[in-house]
This record gives sequence, C-alpha cells and structure tokens, in this order.
Amino acid sequence: MKEKEIFIMSLVAIGAAIAALTGIGAGVGIGKATASAVESVARQPEAGGEISKNLLLGCALAEATAIYGMVVAILIIFFVG
Repeated sequence: MKEKEIFIMSLVAIGAAIAALTGIGAGVGIGKATASAVESVARQPEAGGEISKNLLLGCALAEATAIYGMVVAILIIFFVG
C-alpha cells in the first residue's frame, strides 16, 4: 500500500473510534440521571411517577445519541475506508 492510503486508513480508524466514544458519554449521562432520580424518589416518594417518566425520556435521548455515534462510526468505516 502507498503511504497515502495507509495515512487515510489511519485517519478513518481514528475518526471511527472518536465517533464510537459517544457510547461512553451516554453511559455516564444515563448513570448520573439514574442516580439523581433514585435520590429524588427517596426524598419525595409521592413524585415517583413524574420522576420516572422524565428519567425514561432523558435516558432514551441519551441512548439515541450513542446509537447515532455508532451509526456514524459504521458509516465512516464502510464508506470512507
């Protein structure tokens, strides 16, 4: 392989790895949200239903971000590489 091709493949691998790192951010965000929700329910048990509804919405949005990152990583690998 030419040096230019090797360089491009290296950049593709780095880009895909960075895109895949969104999973870490989503995991941390979901963990912090869950911890806050559990603490809130412990303080005000009567608000548990509303807190759970908001927690599920927030977790779904955070998980969607991780899925978008995974899709971008796959697209980078297969279409750019």
